[in-house]
Amino acid sequence: MQDGLYVALSSQIALEKRLNTIADNVANASTVGFRATGVRFEDVVSGLGEKAVSFASTGDTYLSAASGSLRETGNPFDFAIKGDAWFGIETPAGTVMTRDGRFTMLETGQLVSIEGHAVLDAGGAPLQLDPRGGAPEVGADGVIRQDGQLIGAIGLYEFNPGPNFVRYGNSGVVPSGQPQPIVDRIDAGVAQGFVEESNVNPMLEMTRLIAVQRAFENTSALVRKSDETFSQAVRTLGSK
Repeated sequence: MQDGLYVALSSQIALEKRLNTIADNVANASTVGFRATGVRFEDVVSGLGEKAVSFASTGDTYLSAASGSLRETGNPFDFAIKGDAWFGIETPAGTVMTRDGRFTMLETGQLVSIEGHAVLDAGGAPLQLDPRGGAPEVGADGVIRQDGQLIGAIGLYEFNPGPNFVRYGNSGVVPSGQPQPIVDRIDAGVAQGFVEESNVNPMLEMTRLIAVQRAFENTSALVRKSDETFSQAVRTLGSK
């Protein structure tokens, strides 16, 4: 009887984690460059043979690989990535990967993210523009020109977020290893004057949220019923 309680409790823990990730996805449905979080669960088996009991694992989070739609802004400092790649920005937490390409140029000419972090080139160095130059012109390969002169190139990186990744800021992800710069790849590029919307489908996530809430309520009812049955059994046996 107690095994049933433990299985139900493990289910509640798993459902709570899924509930939190869905709620976070819904909250970031309009966050530029945001990638949705999913959770993978596995059975954890205790015991052998007929005494084996399957519990739900706490689950590992993973990052959705789906790209969001591109929205045209016309701003020469807005950039979207086409393909499987990330921008690199330098933060107090180290190098962070992001799909949020809303950049701006400081008076010093440094190119920074919307949160004020330096944007990196393919070599991992902060990008420096000419503060007296005109608006930058950026090609699909990320190469930056001002007034026809080559200035540098926006770095594009690849990395594996892995399970239980760590987010940073609005839509950044802290890589667990060293991200690798992407060079000479036609399947990854930059679109100037565009930003990438969140890849979260609000209606789908709301449907999932309702389903998980109902499953959690049903599991809670099962726990209460099991506890009542166990208590009744103890009282019955104790009176004999």
